[in-house]
Amino acid sequence: MIAISPQGLLARMEASRRETRHHLDLVLRQIAARAERVTVTQKAKSSRRTHKRSGSRWTPSDERLFQSRKLARQDTAIAALRARLEPHPGINEAGVH
Repeated sequence: MIAISPQGLLARMEASRRETRHHLDLVLRQIAARAERVTVTQKAKSSRRTHKRSGSRWTPSDERLFQSRKLARQDTAIAALRARLEPHPGINEAGVH
C-alpha cells in the first residue's frame, strides 16, 4: 500500500473542495438563468413531466442542497486535518514537555 503524506492528503482534499465549489457555482448560475426563463404560468416541477427510468428526478434546488452539504462536509474534514497537522505548542519532538 502506498503511504500518502498528510500534506498530500490535505492538498487533494482542498482541490476536491475547490472543484465542488466550482460545480456549485455552476449550478447556481444555471438555476438563476432558468428562473429568468420560467414564466408565471409554468411550474418549475410540472406534474406532466415524465422521466425515463434512468432519468434524474432531482431539481436544481435538490442539486444545490446536495452540493452545499458536500461543501460543509469537506470544510469540516479539511479543518480536522489541518488541526492534526499543526504542531502543538509546548510539546517537542520526543513528546516531553
